[in-house]
Amino acid sequence: MAFIDIENMEFYAFHGCFSEEKNIGTHFRVSLHMQVDTEIAQKSDSIDDTVNYLSVYQAVKRQMMVPSRLLENVADRIATSVLSEFPSIEFVSVKVSKLNPPLGGKMESVSLTIEKTRVILS
Repeated sequence: MAFIDIENMEFYAFHGCFSEEKNIGTHFRVSLHMQVDTEIAQKSDSIDDTVNYLSVYQAVKRQMMVPSRLLENVADRIATSVLSEFPSIEFVSVKVSKLNPPLGGKMESVSLTIEKTRVILS
């Protein structure tokens, strides 16, 4: 078993509850922590036997382009998409950060992290 991390992917998107966020947009950062069985890839040295980072990035990007009011919704859609599109991923943790949020004070970001595990039906 291994963990694959894709850290601090940056996007400009239109998530938020305030009209300014929906119209003007803002910067976001997304990080993924994924549990993957990489035993075959460790021996084969073939990308076909592991998770293709580019494909995962593209799945995240597609979800980031769909406007949402809440980070909870964005993170859930990303986690669900990753587990759905990549059967070798057994667990995913998704952290979505809104940079410089409009909360009336100076801060770097607000973040939400969601975790999902693949459900195996027997």
